[in-house]
Amino acid sequence: MATKEASSSKKPAAASSGKTDTKLSAKAAAAAVRIADNKKALFNYHIEERFEAGMVLEGWEVKSVREGKVQLTDGYVVVRNGELFIIGCQINPLGTASTHVRPDSVRTKKLLMHKDEIRRLMGKVEQKGFTLVPLNMHWKAGKVKCEIGLAKGKGEHDKRDTIKDREGKREVERAMKSRSR
Repeated sequence: MATKEASSSKKPAAASSGKTDTKLSAKAAAAAVRIADNKKALFNYHIEERFEAGMVLEGWEVKSVREGKVQLTDGYVVVRNGELFIIGCQINPLGTASTHVRPDSVRTKKLLMHKDEIRRLMGKVEQKGFTLVPLNMHWKAGKVKCEIGLAKGKGEHDKRDTIKDREGKREVERAMKSRSR
């Protein structure tokens, strides 16, 4: 009974102190370190939803990921037999790879998600125009995670609008910078 009271009394104290919460969020932010981004995906697609999936990797791939030898730009996600796989994600092997392992840099990698989420994604992907694209890879609690997005392709006019908006923002920033001098 004393342990229940002690544990319940600790919870409000931790929640009320603002310093503890900021330290935890700072640690969480530092723990989720980005490995690679797919900037091309954000240009070519409207991202409707984002999901986080674990990745099944071999030992040499984890070592290469630690060195940052990852390329996501040509990758896409497919659903086969109720499982998610990422195709075209390139992890280049290190020069110091083991002699008994034959590394394949573009091997198909399995993504790990809950069955319910995969079923929901399957339903959305079967709709017209939706696809799954990898958005980024990052570390979370010592494991490699891949953020995938449920995306709809942009037309040429949408891409032109994106470029026009980006150039407009740059121009405004330049004007503000020169004005402040």
